[in-house]
This record gives sequence, structure tokens and C-alpha cells, in this order.
Amino acid sequence: MGVYTGIAQDNPTINGGTAYSMNLVTPSIGGTALTATAAEINAVADTSARLVLATAATLAVTVAAHDGKIIAFDRAAGVVATLPAATGSGAVFRFAVKTLVTSNNYVIQVADNSDVMSGSLFVTDQAAGTGTEFSTVAASDTITMNGSTTGGLAGGILTLVDVATNLYAIHGNIIATGVEATPFSAAV
Repeated sequence: MGVYTGIAQDNPTINGGTAYSMNLVTPSIGGTALTATAAEINAVADTSARLVLATAATLAVTVAAHDGKIIAFDRAAGVVATLPAATGSGAVFRFAVKTLVTSNNYVIQVADNSDVMSGSLFVTDQAAGTGTEFSTVAASDTITMNGSTTGGLAGGILTLVDVATNLYAIHGNIIATGVEATPFSAAV
């Protein structure tokens, strides 16, 4: 381990290998200016709030509250989650099913009729130990998990990434029972 020398309030240096300095007055590390905001640093480093429970009937997904987090569906009576408009921000939204949906559905939908989803989901039949992959079509904008054939059983997880204006990329694995059916539709 290195020895700490030359520590000053605004420019500590760690010796014993490569020397690094961190300016606490004008934030920089090794001469590289930090451009991340405190909120951005907290979003990446604060793991205490990584899991966000979706327990209300509706959820307005936002970049500020949900980017990089895991949104856990935890309401047996279903949840409708509406994504923010796709702008190409790179925001990553992960959804996991914590509680089996027994009435209504778990729904993930885009914000408006301009946005679509592109990709596929693997739907696993938990009872049979088999699965089927379902892909989007050009107009796909909604995922519906009904608690049986289109998913909604505990343990499923899927990811949507805001990759371009009007476009979310999607992939994941959701858990179903019975004869699997596509969870995708063009409903918005």
C-alpha cells in the first residue's frame, strides 16, 4: 500500500506507485476535470436505492428516478408503466417481476404513438421448462404480461434502452405458464 504524502486541502497526492492528485476546490482527478453532477454520481454510486418497487396501479417512468435502476413489479393487481419519450438519451430501464400478477396485467408502454420498441423477449414456460422467443414488429409499442401465457410470473426481467429518437431497444426473459404467446402489441 502507498504512503499518503503531500496532503493539502485542495490537492492531496497519493505516492507509492503512480501519483494521483485530486483537487477538491476545482474538482479534478489526475488533472482531468470532473463534469459529472452530484446527482449523476449518486445515480451510479448509490446502490441503496437500486431497487424501486412499483406498487401503484400506474407508474410514470422518468430518467431522473428510474435510469439504471431495477423497477420491480410488486402489485398482484397489475401495474401500467409508461416510459418517457425516447430521445436517444441512453437511459436504461430494467423491469423485474417480483409478485405474480393475478388480476389486470403488468404493462410497459411508450409515451406516445411516435415511439416504438425493437428487439425480442424470451418467454419461459415455467411449468414445462420450455420457452419461445418473440420479436417485435415495426409498430410494437407495448408489452403486456397477463400472469399466464404472456408472462407476469415472478422472476422475469427485461431491459429497455433509449437508443434513438422514437426508439427503445428491448431484450430480456419473462416467465409464463401455458402455451406462450407474444407479449408485444401496438396499443398506444
